[in-house]
Amino acid sequence: MLRPRAALLEGGLSARSIASSVTSGLLHRVRRGWYIPTAEWRSLWPESRHLAHVLTVAAAARSSVPVFAGPSAAVLHGLPLYRSAPQRVHIMLGTDDRRSAPDVMRHEGPLADGEVVERHGLRCTSLGRTVRDLARTLGYEQAVVVADAALLRLAGGPRTYDVDAAAEWKAQQVALLPRGGRGVVQARRALEFADGRAESPGESVSRVLLERLGFESPVLQVRITLPNDTVWIDFGLRRARALGEFDGKAKYVDEQMRSGRSLEEVLLAEKRREDLVRGVTQARFARWQDEHTVSAAALGRRLASFGIHP
Repeated sequence: MLRPRAALLEGGLSARSIASSVTSGLLHRVRRGWYIPTAEWRSLWPESRHLAHVLTVAAAARSSVPVFAGPSAAVLHGLPLYRSAPQRVHIMLGTDDRRSAPDVMRHEGPLADGEVVERHGLRCTSLGRTVRDLARTLGYEQAVVVADAALLRLAGGPRTYDVDAAAEWKAQQVALLPRGGRGVVQARRALEFADGRAESPGESVSRVLLERLGFESPVLQVRITLPNDTVWIDFGLRRARALGEFDGKAKYVDEQMRSGRSLEEVLLAEKRREDLVRGVTQARFARWQDEHTVSAAALGRRLASFGIHP
């Protein structure tokens, strides 16, 4: 999707028409000399927009490609940036090109052996180093989202989750944290709390909010055997005798996730599934969406409306 200025000029556009296209909204300027059609830009998630920015910075490097770090490394690793839209590309010092740029943030600090890897042809901090860095600098909820996503990849996914492998990796990352400094206490807490059985940022944040509300640690990915099927429910709240699901909008509005079914068919299937789960478990059942995870109070009100309390 990215188009350098030279390619636009070779394609017949003039400098004036490029500027006019940006002003009129046909083109979006990612950074100086790099453009993307605005319609395509608007269709991208924040992570993909930042990845586009990273690619343009890499292309502009005079000699060696820099080592991308923080959120810029995160998008190369495919980690989510929950409710975050970085405006600057983050790189580590030590590259040959040391020029400053208003849209590039340079970080100082040593990189140990194994802390630089290659992703999609670009150098960036390793998965562990990236998670540790973000766990120190992002908000706590965002730190948990990143750590959960890394564990989801490393420990085999929620259905075949390797608890021992997850515990070992978490312990390694905690041990590698510096002894003091900004965000270390939060990073340690986020890493110890992390659980890769949370399948989405919404589920990760829900875990944080449930803890703040005073619920016991939920059972994640509860297996329920139905008469003709086996289903998995996001959260089991044992003492509250309740089950819960974070309902991301994607499974309803994303045509690929609907697998050719209409919205009505998806909603009907979800309703039938929920009725069967209620009948088999005799448990209270609640669903919540993004708007209910903006705060613990919002989620608490949603759960209370279903008779579910800590």
